[in-house]
Amino acid sequence: MDAIERYILDNSTPEQALLHELERETYLRVLNPRMISGHVQGRLLEMIVHMLRPRRILEIGTFTGYSALSMAAGLDQGGVIDTCEIDDELQEMAASFFDRSPHGGKIVQHIGSALDIVPRLGGVYDLVFIDGDKREYPAYYDMLLDGGYVAGGSFILADNILWYGKVAEPAAHNDRHTQAIVEFNDKVARDPRVENIIVPIRDGINLIRVK
Repeated sequence: MDAIERYILDNSTPEQALLHELERETYLRVLNPRMISGHVQGRLLEMIVHMLRPRRILEIGTFTGYSALSMAAGLDQGGVIDTCEIDDELQEMAASFFDRSPHGGKIVQHIGSALDIVPRLGGVYDLVFIDGDKREYPAYYDMLLDGGYVAGGSFILADNILWYGKVAEPAAHNDRHTQAIVEFNDKVARDPRVENIIVPIRDGINLIRVK
């Protein structure tokens, strides 16, 4: 951890004990633990939910549940988070932490591809957090906008949008992850239905508002 990161953590609201335990367990038990949102991004997500006060949130990519719990902490009573995860082996771990949280009752887990799940759920989401399969980011976006699952005033947050800096370099012909994220960013920037800003926190978040 560098000095700036330490300074940020020292001068931000401390991490909740349950989230700290979840991050520790993720690093002990799960492959690719760096995929977890973590303290700084989790606090940002919670703050955004407090500010927007959404009623319905869609999360694409639950992983071990850190981001869902962070958003749930900012969500008013009566609000719901539908969170989708393709890897069924992560369901039990995430659920165990949801069950221990006073905000866990706001979270509904769905196992499978969001491209299949969201059309079955229907309705409009006030906030969407995309952190699933990077190769499917363009498909998620098309589904949300063309399918009517977001409307004027809805917000979309897409994580890992800088992809370790690879988006600013020529992508290898077989690097489907980088190619898809570049395609997603270009699609958003050219879409007159939305406005956006890329925020360079951690691996980058594309903050998108539907007009």
